[in-house]
Amino acid sequence: MMQATLAMPAATELLPLIPELVLVGAAFALLMLDLFLKDSQRVVTHVLSIAVLLVVAGLIAAGVGAGENTTVLNGMFVRDTMADVLKVCACLISALALLFVWPYLRERGLYKGEVSVLVLFAVLGMMLLTSAGSLIMVYLGLELLALSSYALVAIDRDSKLASEAAMKYFVLGALASGLLLYGMSLVYGATGSLDLATIREAAPGAAQPLLLLTGVVFMVAGISFKFGAAPFHMWLPDVYQGAPTPITLFIGSAPKLAAFAMVVRLLGFGASPLAAQWQPMLAVLAALSLVLGNVIALMQLNLKRMLAYSTISHVGFLFLGLAGGGAEGYAAAMFYAISYAVMATAAFGAIVLLSRRGFEADNIDDFKGLNARDPWSAGMVLCVMASLAGIPPFLGFWAKLAVLRAAINGGMLWLALVGVVFAVIGAFYYLRVIKVMYFDEPVGEPVLPRDDRVLRLVFGVNALALLALGLFWNPLMAWCQGAFA
Repeated sequence: MMQATLAMPAATELLPLIPELVLVGAAFALLMLDLFLKDSQRVVTHVLSIAVLLVVAGLIAAGVGAGENTTVLNGMFVRDTMADVLKVCACLISALALLFVWPYLRERGLYKGEVSVLVLFAVLGMMLLTSAGSLIMVYLGLELLALSSYALVAIDRDSKLASEAAMKYFVLGALASGLLLYGMSLVYGATGSLDLATIREAAPGAAQPLLLLTGVVFMVAGISFKFGAAPFHMWLPDVYQGAPTPITLFIGSAPKLAAFAMVVRLLGFGASPLAAQWQPMLAVLAALSLVLGNVIALMQLNLKRMLAYSTISHVGFLFLGLAGGGAEGYAAAMFYAISYAVMATAAFGAIVLLSRRGFEADNIDDFKGLNARDPWSAGMVLCVMASLAGIPPFLGFWAKLAVLRAAINGGMLWLALVGVVFAVIGAFYYLRVIKVMYFDEPVGEPVLPRDDRVLRLVFGVNALALLALGLFWNPLMAWCQGAFA
């Protein structure tokens, strides 16, 4: 009887995976370390987790193990400029999210060592997804990210709202994964390969083009679920509202970078010969997301729910760049994904700053009269809302401008017009938050931001970064353009 043997990868094949290996080794080590720590010592796990993310980001930025568009593990893992840029941003934004996580969960007795470890595993999933060179690696990274996110949403087991959110997230996430996996199986059946480069070469001459196109349609549906694009958005508002605020902050920011990478790997690279078919699909999804997200957000009184529907509209803007296609469209969409991740972190960070045990500060009315009580916090929230609204010179303005220009240059003038109209409409609900802070009297007992200097500093740096990156956005944009040069 013949026995199949699996050869161990050579040491040189593992060099490009050094950041991932460091991350997974540190995650397991911290998981074991946490077993020997008392509740009062949990800060050790937390601080070390942040340090690990910063070290991994440093390794990637320094080019440790990187080569010229390195592909290893039989094409399953790709180390290129796009992957490195997105990984560095994902690590830094996740480290920033952990800084918001600690004071909120500790105050409510919810912080456990596995919280930061789950974040590390989620980041590992993002990194694998970003470097995926085959359908197997795409699914492996996606599920590692998804399963970690489900557990994080359910971390507050005594909250019915959080438990319901986790259940909806799990069920609908499983449905999305099923759609994506079914689409991948059809693509495999049509091309005979799981390797994205091989699929790209085989697609033009596929013996069953209808089967291939059907697979791409299912993959687009699965991608839209993961992004939260309309009409596949039904999980997003309930999960954002029900999850603990710093967990919402995490799942609403860094994973968008991995989702963008998934689109580029699956559609922009693997299914690029079918761009004429899938680009109109993304254009329709973009238009639906812009309309539905902005219109429903206008009616929300809960700030977390409003930000959830605004996320749908921002996904619509991101799809503008992807629908435009080409190097310019992908670079613009990547710039938007990074910009939105920073903005989302600051937006939910504002809620964390004002909340305390027994009070969540997640209603717009909770921000009434904030300027009279704490002008500094009000000014920082103003920066965040102005950037989300796309008001110059904040970062959000340049991000919107980039994707609108990419859509126009990609022959999607009608879609760019839809984007402009709903960018104006969407500015209303962000300006409403600014209005209640500066012109309204507080309802009931005035809410004061928490007296936590570290948290206030972190939030201030996050908010001011939106202004700084808006004034000096060219280096970031050049970085994104270099990824697709």
